[in-house]
Amino acid sequence: MELATKAMEFASRAASNNTVVNVFLGGAFAGLTLRSLNQQRQIEALESQRDSLVKSNKSMRQTIWDWKQKLYADAEADKIPIVPLSKLKSIYGEAPTVPQPVGTTEKKEGKASATKIMI
Repeated sequence: MELATKAMEFASRAASNNTVVNVFLGGAFAGLTLRSLNQQRQIEALESQRDSLVKSNKSMRQTIWDWKQKLYADAEADKIPIVPLSKLKSIYGEAPTVPQPVGTTEKKEGKASATKIMI
């Protein structure tokens, strides 16, 4: 118990001493400064990495575009292409969609669809 009392007295005197408080606050400020500098370095490294990735992505997109255009040109130029141009366009999602005839309804498993009433 005596040890706890002495520790409390020491803490009380330290808390009332401006020098101790100022040293503690200075240490906290220094620690926060170091953490901030470290984070700033990480941010700068990530930004440079992002710039590099953006350039790489643009290059890859251009290469893919060139390959696709060459593939289309080869399919158009050949009299009997390995893969027809219409098939290539459907693979790349550029084929026109076939509209379904209007007025045709499909019944699932022979059951009539129930009407839904919304209020």
